[in-house]
Amino acid sequence: MEKIAIIGAGTVIYQDEGVGVFASRYIEENYTFDKDVTMVDGGVLGFQLMTYYQEFDKIIILDTITMDDKVGSIYNLPSDELLGLGSYKQTAHEVEIVEMLEICSLLERMAEVNIIGIVPKDIETVGVGLTNEIKENFFIFVDTAINQLLRMGISSTKNELEFPLEEIILNYKEPRAPRFEEKIWQ
Repeated sequence: MEKIAIIGAGTVIYQDEGVGVFASRYIEENYTFDKDVTMVDGGVLGFQLMTYYQEFDKIIILDTITMDDKVGSIYNLPSDELLGLGSYKQTAHEVEIVEMLEICSLLERMAEVNIIGIVPKDIETVGVGLTNEIKENFFIFVDTAINQLLRMGISSTKNELEFPLEEIILNYKEPRAPRFEEKIWQ
């Protein structure tokens, strides 16, 4: 059986930079899959992601992507296409993700990796949350990940009761909120 992971990358304390972490958390809280999918709060793991690239068969990384495009534009890039985009590497964790992909591509085993990225508006302001422009496209961003899973042969069902995005963000602002204490995050 294939091992599949979704990794939410980014730093939640820099506005839109946390969109990947929020999206992976949203997916974990609101969807059920017909096969095992490992959810990883990648935060700014960077070089520590090498383990996932080698131990898993397929990986989706949810992240911001620095491109000269309209804020909120969404890209779904296989890693081999991403490696040719020098303009992508703008933030520290973007550099680490791409450098790890470059290193792992030279090794004997590497997962099939897709980066689903959204062009951010603000990744410099200190504050937990998302700009309105990113919130407007957040669910398209999530749907892109769900559709990529479907292309990988994994079906999902949206849970009847929604755990809202605003509550997920609030849990990062106020970590003692009860919902996070109920569940151990992988």
